[in-house]
Amino acid sequence: MRYSYQREVIRDIICATKSHPTADWIYSQAKKKISNISLGTVYRNLKTLEEIGSIKVIHDSNQVRYDGNTDGHHHLKCIECGVLIDVDIQLAFDKRIIKNEYNFIPSDEKFFILGKCKKHNKQKTENKEL
Repeated sequence: MRYSYQREVIRDIICATKSHPTADWIYSQAKKKISNISLGTVYRNLKTLEEIGSIKVIHDSNQVRYDGNTDGHHHLKCIECGVLIDVDIQLAFDKRIIKNEYNFIPSDEKFFILGKCKKHNKQKTENKEL
């Protein structure tokens, strides 16, 4: 694949944030660096970056978000504001059991642990029930 400055800028934008941005947010940031970039160009490059494994795509409810962290990880998702937080929690599952019991062959795994982020957590820190 040949070099693309636009693709490099888009990848750099995604990798520079931990916010798991949408294509529209990426587009607004890319416009600051490449004034004549189109939303279509952003979408095409996002697809290419996903295909070559430079970014991950997260299907979060009714929106698509992008993640520059391609290492295996899962996410905490705030039910109040929707923020996604990377966590390095390994959740193991047996692909053979899934294949045999459900006749389903998993290709990837994505887990969201739902709750409230620090900003929206009303529990006092001294309440350590969890």
